[in-house]
Amino acid sequence: MCSKTISDCVEAIIGAYYVEGGLRAAMAVLKWLGINVEVEEELIGQFLSASVQTYLPKNDVIEKVEAKLGYVFLMKGLLLEALTHPSLQESAEGYSYERLEFLGDAVLDILLTRHLFYSHKDTDEGELTDLRSASVNNENFAQLAVKHKLYQFLQHSSGKLPENITEYVDSLENPSMDKVNLLSDAALRGPKVLGDVVESIAGAILIDRKLDLEVVWGIFKPLLSPIVTPEKLELPPFRELLEWCNKSGYFLGIKCTDGIKRTDGDKIEATLDVQLKETLLVRQGCGKSKKDAKAHAASMLLKDLEVEGLIVPKNASNTQQFQDHRNIFDAMDIQLSTPTRGKRSAGSKIAASLDKPVDWPVRMSKGGPRAGLYEFCKKLQWPAPNFDCAKVEQSVPTPQGQGFTFASTIKLHIPNSDVISLTGDCFADKKSAMDSAALLMLYELQQRGRLQVQEIHVS
Repeated sequence: MCSKTISDCVEAIIGAYYVEGGLRAAMAVLKWLGINVEVEEELIGQFLSASVQTYLPKNDVIEKVEAKLGYVFLMKGLLLEALTHPSLQESAEGYSYERLEFLGDAVLDILLTRHLFYSHKDTDEGELTDLRSASVNNENFAQLAVKHKLYQFLQHSSGKLPENITEYVDSLENPSMDKVNLLSDAALRGPKVLGDVVESIAGAILIDRKLDLEVVWGIFKPLLSPIVTPEKLELPPFRELLEWCNKSGYFLGIKCTDGIKRTDGDKIEATLDVQLKETLLVRQGCGKSKKDAKAHAASMLLKDLEVEGLIVPKNASNTQQFQDHRNIFDAMDIQLSTPTRGKRSAGSKIAASLDKPVDWPVRMSKGGPRAGLYEFCKKLQWPAPNFDCAKVEQSVPTPQGQGFTFASTIKLHIPNSDVISLTGDCFADKKSAMDSAALLMLYELQQRGRLQVQEIHVS
């Protein structure tokens, strides 16, 4: 049994105790497991004493923020600390929101996780994780800070901070601006300070109420509303593009270039391309980070796929979106990972084909021919092959006692060329039948001068 399975089981046990008995029950089982999580009342008192700040000169700020939150602090200095940027700590005050932000990050994480778990009982772990990622992130909290005007009360001495915040606020309040401007960079992201101040306020309330999570949730639930649901969930563009390629049997080419000179500073440029059956789609995006640049390019590429009729627009039903696609990679038993950066040449990806046949090693063990064909298609960025298995009735039972076998028909579309369709030998199981068809396809490609099969037999 692998270590991840064991750790998953331990986490599940802790989760079960939390669901049935709340935080105290979860802490009890953690203590039983040898993890010291005891919370001593005097520690909370010490923190409260350490957080006593002189707030009277800024009492108007405190009162206005309390009115927006709908909560009156017992220790006003906690709220003042939660609003104080590190730039002011260095110049005058000697304290900042950083410790409270660290605490508030964890608090909002557990509160939103709990809400999603109880609100969507039929949702699997993968989608719950996506929902949490969409809810617990700096961008979401930054938008909350703008929506409720909390940014107006930030205490700081930074010269650039107001300009960055104003630019972001304008981008949210201007309805004519698209989420992603296809003629420039990716959508403007919220300054980290905006998300930080929301988290620090959550941490301040938790300490002010001596770790009462229910009070924090009662204040933050209306502030966070509307909380994303499975029906409204939008994946990040790059993740959505990767999942579409997986479902549809296409490979995504990725290339990132650092140090692109722009009028607003150096940027990273990402080039993404998808070789369809007849068309090569290429888009470039720019951003301050690789993540932003890839998101920008992916957003444009998704729009191109909509134009091609391969992706249903956002307002269409999710069930319709992939109805014509089979999960090719699942059929091939291939474990997908994030694609490596691919090299591009002018024109079609066909130009990346080798001038002469390349020696191509193929393991002859179970799954080897399928994996070998998959890797070859990935190298040339061809669409992945389709497998169609059919039962073949047998007049004489097989050695396994079955009255039937399986035969697999494989189809491979070479971009800007023809479609090769072949049927392999019959076997008692589907995977062996698919291996037979894949090996037949590899030798067909050898006949066409694409590769030279090198069979590898493992005893």
